[in-house]
Amino acid sequence: MDLTLSDEQRLLRESAERFVSETYTADHRRRIANDPRGFSAGIWKQFAELGWLALPIPEAYGGLGGGAIEIGILMEAFGRGLVSEPYLSTAVIGASLISECATEAQKQALLPKVADGSLYLALAHSERQARFDLADIRTTARKTPGGWRLDGQKTAVLDGSAAGQIIVSARVDDGSGKAGKLCLFLVPQDARGLTLRDYARLGGGRACNLELGGIELAADARIGDGSDALSAIEAVVDRAMAALGAEAVGIMQTLLDQTLEYTRIRKQFGRPLSANQVIRHRLADMAMQCDEARSMALRAALMANAEHVARSRAASGAKAKIGKCARFVAEQSVQLHGAMGVTEELDIGSYFKRLLAFDTLFGGSAHHYRRHAALGGRAVQA
Repeated sequence: MDLTLSDEQRLLRESAERFVSETYTADHRRRIANDPRGFSAGIWKQFAELGWLALPIPEAYGGLGGGAIEIGILMEAFGRGLVSEPYLSTAVIGASLISECATEAQKQALLPKVADGSLYLALAHSERQARFDLADIRTTARKTPGGWRLDGQKTAVLDGSAAGQIIVSARVDDGSGKAGKLCLFLVPQDARGLTLRDYARLGGGRACNLELGGIELAADARIGDGSDALSAIEAVVDRAMAALGAEAVGIMQTLLDQTLEYTRIRKQFGRPLSANQVIRHRLADMAMQCDEARSMALRAALMANAEHVARSRAASGAKAKIGKCARFVAEQSVQLHGAMGVTEELDIGSYFKRLLAFDTLFGGSAHHYRRHAALGGRAVQA
C-alpha cells in the first residue's frame, strides 16, 4: 500500500501548518480562553475562505469532497496549535450527518451554509445514563398535529452554545410502549423550551448540557425520511474519533518537540539535560509513542469508509491506543520540564489538558478496548 501523500495533500499540510503556526500563538490562546464563545469568528471565516469548511462536504453541495485522510492532515495541524474553533462539531460531525441522513432539499439548504461559514452545527446525542453507548437514548419525539414534540436531556454537546442549529437524536414514541426508531431533528438554538447550560471544556473550547422541555418543532425538522439513524451516527462518530486521533498526534508531536528543545538548552551541573543517558531514553520512548499513535490514527482514517465491523474496530483500536500513548507523552513532557511544565509561562500544561480531554471524549481507553474486543467476536462469527 502506497502511503505517500499526493501533491494536493502535501500542499494542504503545508498551508495548514503555516497558518496555525502564524495564528495560534500563546497570546492568541489566552485571549480566546476569555472569549464567551471560546473561539474567533474571524478565524472561522478564514477557514471558509481557505476551503477547509468545504473539505468534507460533497462537491454537489458546494464542497470539495475530501476524505478522512485530508481531514486527518488538517486536524493534526490543528492539534499543534490547540485550535479551538468548532471544526469537529460542525464540519466533521454535523456536516457528515446531514450528508448521510438528510433529504435532498435539506442538504441543499444546509451544506452550502456550512461550507461558507455561515452555519454552525452541533450534535446533541450523549445522555447521562448511556456511558458512551450510542444506542442508549431516552429523549423522545412525539408526533403532533403541527409536527414534533421533543422531551429529554443531553450532555456534553460540543460547541452547542455557538450552533445555529443543534442536531438532536431522539426515539420516536408511537404510543406502543416499545423503543421506537432513533431519528435526528434540527433544533434552533433559540427554540422555545430549550435550556442550555454552557461551560468551558478542559484544554479549550466550549460544551453544554441541554434540557428539552416539550420543544415544538415543524414537521420538516426531522432529518431524512424517518429511517433509523443509529448506523449513520456510529459511522460519523467513528470518523470523528479518527479525526480526534490525528489532532492528538499533532499535540503529542508538539510536546515532544518542545521537550527536546527544553532539554537541550536547560543545563544542570554545567551540562544540558539531554546529555544524560536516562533523559535520552525517555525522549526516545516519547518519540516511539508518537509514531505508534500516528500509525493508529492513519489506520483509522484509511478504514473510515470500510464496512461496519472493520471501521469500528479500527476507530476503537486507535482511540484506545492513542489515549494510552497520549497520556504517556503528556506526563513525560511535564516531568521533564519540572515545575515549569505546570506554569502558565509555558504551553505544556495547555497541551497536557487537551490530551486528557481527548482520552475521555467519545469514551476512554477502557471503553474502547471492550468495544474492540466485542467487535472482534462479531467478526469471527461472521
